[in-house]
Amino acid sequence: MLCTLLKAKLHHLRVTEANKEYEGSLTVDEDLMDAVGIAEFEKLLIANLDNGERLETYAIRGARGSGIACLNGAAAYKGKIGDRLIVMAWCQLDEAECQGHHPKIVRLDAQNRIVASAV
Repeated sequence: MLCTLLKAKLHHLRVTEANKEYEGSLTVDEDLMDAVGIAEFEKLLIANLDNGERLETYAIRGARGSGIACLNGAAAYKGKIGDRLIVMAWCQLDEAECQGHHPKIVRLDAQNRIVASAV
């Protein structure tokens, strides 16, 4: 049996851009993706703390050190610049792997800089 557990979380990622004309995804600063182990094109669940919206999409690498968090395509309708997001990625583990599993979590400030981490 496989269990689906939280793998990674970016807590309070602030939306810096919204691009409705893009095909769709969430562009994230590559440094932030690396900090929690999110891969490019990995499926994401996003919860918007400012409007209650939730959506699924995938990650696209943004410029390192840029702090970018851009909602693209249809996702751009789910938030606006300045909104705080919780970005989550999941993993599937067998029962033995579940024991002792801990997700990688970072908390971000208003400029999308890491202020705390649990990895």
